[in-house]
Amino acid sequence: MRQVKIFGALLGLCGILTGSPGGSAATKLMTETEKIESLIRTVDALEDAVFIRNGTEYNCHAAAEHMRAKWNWKKNEIKTARDFIRVAATSSSMSGKDYLIRFKDGREVKSADFLLAELAKIERNAGKGGG
Repeated sequence: MRQVKIFGALLGLCGILTGSPGGSAATKLMTETEKIESLIRTVDALEDAVFIRNGTEYNCHAAAEHMRAKWNWKKNEIKTARDFIRVAATSSSMSGKDYLIRFKDGREVKSADFLLAELAKIERNAGKGGG
């Protein structure tokens, strides 16, 4: 009987260490693809903001679609979420101009700065098991 209890305790400990559902301290590490998808969803969900590419304003849904298309086009250069930001979501491949996001209050930020901050949040939350 004692061996059964020890075995059960070891299984529980393994669950905690491996992050399996049986562990109370389970954390789910996101794949780089999941992080990229989350970044695209974040842009798509922005309200009262416009995305500026080569001096032209686009709604954030169009911006998200553009980023997804550029990701697919440049997939061989993109292995991580940081690569995605650098290669597909920072600037125009044609003009070299930075992509900008203009918020309702008139504040403009470079999309790279915005996305790097969002990635930091994603990674912080994934580390807490928020996936």
